[in-house]
Amino acid sequence: MKAVVQRRYGSAVFGDLDVPVPGQGEVLLEVRAAGVDMGVWHLLTGKPYLLRFLGFGFRGPKSPVPGRDVAGVVKEIGPGVTGFAVGDEVFGTCEGSFAEYAVAPVSRLARKPEGISFTEAAAVPISGGTALQGLRGVQAGQRVLVLGAGGGVGSYGVQIAKALGAHVTGVCSTSKVELVRSLGADEVFDYTVADFTGTYDLILDCGGARPLSRLRGATNERGRIVLVGAETGGSITGGFQKSLGSLLLNPFSSKKFVPLMSTERADVFDELRVLIEAGSVKAAVGKVFPLSEALDAVDHVYSRRSVGKTVVTI
Repeated sequence: MKAVVQRRYGSAVFGDLDVPVPGQGEVLLEVRAAGVDMGVWHLLTGKPYLLRFLGFGFRGPKSPVPGRDVAGVVKEIGPGVTGFAVGDEVFGTCEGSFAEYAVAPVSRLARKPEGISFTEAAAVPISGGTALQGLRGVQAGQRVLVLGAGGGVGSYGVQIAKALGAHVTGVCSTSKVELVRSLGADEVFDYTVADFTGTYDLILDCGGARPLSRLRGATNERGRIVLVGAETGGSITGGFQKSLGSLLLNPFSSKKFVPLMSTERADVFDELRVLIEAGSVKAAVGKVFPLSEALDAVDHVYSRRSVGKTVVTI
């Protein structure tokens, strides 16, 4: 099969690999599309180095194929699998989706939403799942601020918060303003012109550029600041030190920082399927690349030029 092949950090090529064999609780997928986010870049480069200590491979990547968001068709069933059959259309996550075939655990797969393409479905799992978990507890009528509203997680954050009945304010760059408006944001701030104003019950910080003091000052009493991630740190810890530092502030204020560690589970993806089929959430797909140009897709995301979610099609 054709695949992006990575044997060491910082280097990958488009080449050939054997088709993988599904093990216990796994299925073999014919991959139709794979989502791209900053996580792929981190695993390709091995940076920040903290990731290597978190189980992704110390000297080199554990998976020879990058890519984790996936949408495709079940081609083979592994031992112990129930609930799926050959020919089923699914979406979710796996290790190695930048390939014509990939093995995926059924614990991280759900049926593909009806009425959308594989390209759209592949744009949903990680970013949509992260936004959904970050917005748990939001009540109708509350004010939600989404920083980085034009990116992968942020674009779903705007829509899910609206589906929960919140008043939503999005913050993004000039090129993404129209997208964020089209996703249903009640207010949109172009941070290149003027920063956001007001106070909020929940801030979903998908950008990581603003200091903790600024976020806390924009939060109502007993409000929450959910830290999705940051790309402002160095090669050792990346933006993780911001999340760790935020925990030290929690005992001294009724406003709480919540560093988000999202999980990839079938039930989360099934919640997203329901929202999509109800018309409450749509996949905001930006640029689409063929598998042979998957590394260009990763560079596109890293350059921060992506509007919505970047996808690789197979």
